[in-house]
Amino acid sequence: MRESGILFPIFSIPSKFGIGSFSREAYEFVDFLEESGQGFWQILPVGPTGFGNSPYQPFSAFAGNPYFISLESLIEDGLLTWEEVNAINFGENEESVDYGAIYEGRPGLMKKACGRFMSKLEEQEKESAGSSGETLAQAYQDFLKKEDFWIQDYALFMAIKEEQGGRSWLDWEKPLRTREEKALALAKQRLGKEMKVYFFEQFAFDYQWNKLRKYANQKNVKIIGDLPFYVSLDSSDAWSHPEVFQMDPDLIPKVVAGCPPDAFSPTGQRWGNPIYDWDACKKDHYAWWVQRMKRNYEFYDVIRIDHFHGFCEYYAIPYEDETAQKGAMKKGPGIDFFQVLKKQLKDVKIIAEDLGNNTRENEKLLEDTGFPGMKVLQYGFTSWDSCYVNHRHIQNCVVYTGTHDNTPTRAWVEEINDGERDFTRRYINSMNTDFGGLVWDIIREAYRSVADLCIVPLQDYLCFGKEARINTPGAPDGNWQWRLRPNYLSKELSGSIRSLTEVYSRIPKEIKKEDKKEEISQ
Repeated sequence: MRESGILFPIFSIPSKFGIGSFSREAYEFVDFLEESGQGFWQILPVGPTGFGNSPYQPFSAFAGNPYFISLESLIEDGLLTWEEVNAINFGENEESVDYGAIYEGRPGLMKKACGRFMSKLEEQEKESAGSSGETLAQAYQDFLKKEDFWIQDYALFMAIKEEQGGRSWLDWEKPLRTREEKALALAKQRLGKEMKVYFFEQFAFDYQWNKLRKYANQKNVKIIGDLPFYVSLDSSDAWSHPEVFQMDPDLIPKVVAGCPPDAFSPTGQRWGNPIYDWDACKKDHYAWWVQRMKRNYEFYDVIRIDHFHGFCEYYAIPYEDETAQKGAMKKGPGIDFFQVLKKQLKDVKIIAEDLGNNTRENEKLLEDTGFPGMKVLQYGFTSWDSCYVNHRHIQNCVVYTGTHDNTPTRAWVEEINDGERDFTRRYINSMNTDFGGLVWDIIREAYRSVADLCIVPLQDYLCFGKEARINTPGAPDGNWQWRLRPNYLSKELSGSIRSLTEVYSRIPKEIKKEDKKEEISQ
């Protein structure tokens, strides 16, 4: 079935208080998607971000980002006041996230909200003693029980990290670093109040996100979420489940992830993520990974797995090395992992991020799984032989104009050389000399593809330039900050997108049925 969607990160939503959230504006964007005939909303990972603010380096592979919790909703629930929220500086620029200001301002508000929430639970427990029916207190306890696999470790990890002034767990005193039973028990006793704040944040995140996702699904919009292949070394996952990773008895990584030297980087790239012990994972039927996937399907309808090639092969660098020159390529779990995953989770909906070096082994793994891969048009308009250009597409794939790692297509059109621009125009049969018009011709080319699904970043529809770039790989600053200005999406834009969607038969099936009923009644 041919469908289309829009890529737009949560943090880019033009919500109040410095960063996009599950606020009224998020619901309005869902309405925009429905009106535009779009069946999918693709977002980036929603985990709690750490140093560098990258959603691909979260403190947990299971938790949600508390920055996305709508403060307006907490005010409506009586957990905060407008005076308290308005007293905080969340940053001055409405077009850019100021993570420093948010880091300073939000924790105090969440602690206040948590205190009032806990008081409300105590009151409800007294009032409802002996009565039947689910209360807020029961819902909270049910949530903690359902998420027990990860949430206790996550809350303790974050509370200790806060106590340690943000230091990495690798720098904690050995009893805490190596999770000695007595040290953990004392930490839980000492930091019980702080842990409750993290419990509350995750409960609030889940409640608000599930409400928004349900609204989207009712509007016939499904959520595509991103799952990073690796986890951060400084994460509750690496600390609480060292058995999943290649670590020595003192819980020091043996190897870390990266990529080998090439023409662009003579020393390679050392990413620093811990590497999975796939032999150990296989013995327990990939239990940690299965739990991780289950949790992510609580967030998303479809999961895009970043760095899909890692399941086929990965590059392992000795932990003590500062460069990637002495690393070695190793085999990943291959199809066995996905066979176990499908057996345990049944209906898995996955998009494979298979960009980059496509070896025959990588291609075979994708074929064996049956998952759709990705075709990015910005990579395709270089030669007739590119695997990303339209005539090389297959039905079982997802076509993009660009991704969060690409510059917006308007900037790409401006920055490529005259030869590449002429090739692009000739290939898509475009006579447009106006760059904005050429961008829409490229979007049209994506819609024309035989690919089952077409995803276009919102910036491309708006013909924004490099100022709206989400991420520049390798750049240390300026990433994950772009925000859409309030009231920027118009009925005219929605109508133009819907017209394109109708012409190329990408209106979701349920919407088509409704349209036909309206035509018959008329």
